[in-house]
Amino acid sequence: MLFGLTTPIAKVLQLPPFELAGLLYLGAGAGLCAIRWIRDRRWAPSGLRRQDLKWLSGSIFFGGIVAPVCLMIGLSRATAATASLLLNFESLFTALLAWFAFKEHAGRRVVVGMLSVFAGGIVLSGLVGGTEVAGSGAGWIVLACLGWALDNNLTRPISGSDALFIAAAKGLVAGTVNFAIALLTGSVVTSATLVAGALSLGLIGYGLSLVLFILSLRGLGAARTGAYFATAPFIGAAFAFAVLREPLTANLLLGGVLMLIGVVLHVTEEHSHEHEHEALTHAHAHVHDEHHQHEHDFPWPAGKAHAHEHTHPPIRHRHPHYPDLHHQHTH
Repeated sequence: MLFGLTTPIAKVLQLPPFELAGLLYLGAGAGLCAIRWIRDRRWAPSGLRRQDLKWLSGSIFFGGIVAPVCLMIGLSRATAATASLLLNFESLFTALLAWFAFKEHAGRRVVVGMLSVFAGGIVLSGLVGGTEVAGSGAGWIVLACLGWALDNNLTRPISGSDALFIAAAKGLVAGTVNFAIALLTGSVVTSATLVAGALSLGLIGYGLSLVLFILSLRGLGAARTGAYFATAPFIGAAFAFAVLREPLTANLLLGGVLMLIGVVLHVTEEHSHEHEHEALTHAHAHVHDEHHQHEHDFPWPAGKAHAHEHTHPPIRHRHPHYPDLHHQHTH
């Protein structure tokens, strides 16, 4: 919901693409740093290891620097409703990368759902039926979706670390880079009201939504998190229709229906079979459940989430599951 509302509101701000992308992420980064400081009352470790920096760096580059600028360029050339619905390509690209590059499992229901999302994106892009979007903003928005899909899959291996830290680091670095480019190119609008609005929108629409997204990656895997996240464009499009009074065209309606079918198929998928866990040592926030039965040599809050390095012994069992941090087996 938070990210879905950001797209049409960002269009209303009408700031230059690099400045708007920079301010949105600076607002996210600075705000999340403040929230993290208030939460911990000190500078707390992130839980990231040195080998995790490659994943974080790639995530920041593709998802924090490249994708937002592409979206803002596309948004300046397309209606807010169309741009919002085209963002469903992010879930498609996220799933394809998760399945083929990162070897996540995909059942028939999930695949059919993604094909439906893709068909809806084709309709919306103007390749079917012909709209003013084809050849203008659609390509930039689809490119942004590819950048965020890479970001999602690169974030998944480090999603067990502090989500606030990951999101804040991405916001500060990406926001600084994009805003610096805006200054160097001279494309900056000096309006205190617009700047404050963009910073606030970035904290809520990009910062807080990204924290929630990382927590979902930890529990659901990249492809399924992307499917749930595909509901965001519908919220953005509905806002554009209801508040911005943008027209409801046949292409938007048909594309939206196809995407809705795909999302429903994806989020109603169930996956259960006997599987084996190999021995695994890692660190992330957890509670003691069927996968966490270890002892502690330090005080810990019983029944509450706590984070430390721990080892999972080999185990074989059967239960419904997703490709989360503990279920990355082959099929």
